[in-house]
This record gives sequence, C-alpha cells and structure tokens, in this order.
Amino acid sequence: MSYVIGKDCVDVNDRACMDVCPVDCIYVGDRKSYINPAECIDCGACEVECPVEAIYVDRKARGDEERTRFVEDSRNFFQIQLPGRDAPLGSPGGSRKVGELGVDTPFVSDL
Repeated sequence: MSYVIGKDCVDVNDRACMDVCPVDCIYVGDRKSYINPAECIDCGACEVECPVEAIYVDRKARGDEERTRFVEDSRNFFQIQLPGRDAPLGSPGGSRKVGELGVDTPFVSDL
C-alpha cells in the first residue's frame, strides 16, 4: 500500500504534502508531483495536508478507472525512462537528493 497523487494536482502542484512527508518520498515533476511507492511508509500525512484533495491511498483506486490510471502512472514515473533522462529514476532515497525533475510521464504530459 502507498499513497498516490491524482489528477487534481495537475497544474496546481501545491507541494504542501512535501513539507509534512517524514521520508521525503514525494518527487516534483513538471505539472504534478509523484509519491514513490517503494519509499512511502503509508503514514498518510500527505493526504491530510493536500489542499486540493489530490492524494489517496492506492487501494481506494479499485473500481475507479481514472484513479487506477494514476496508480499505474505513479509507478511508471519511477520505473520507466522519462523524456530527457538517461535511465529510470528508481528509488534514489529521497527527493531532496535529486531536486525538481521538471518532467512528467507521457500520461500526465498528454493531459
């Protein structure tokens, strides 16, 4: 189980969630942020802090096609080679180590 940042974050990207994340697992793309499912400890602090209610636990996506696509997209952000990058991001151990990435998955870029 981990948390996912959904469609309501696209082009808003408030980042209040990052301030409360105890493990620094929220990474900044271009149009939205992404929670690394391998680094998330499922504390839920980000969900409560999000001013646009874009964050939800991945199990709440069951039966909801749009949310399910964002769960998959969140995994893809870390597992596929993003445009302009040499390799997949993987799990670098915290977003502060890599800074703002300035790129999204093709799914989010096409929204």
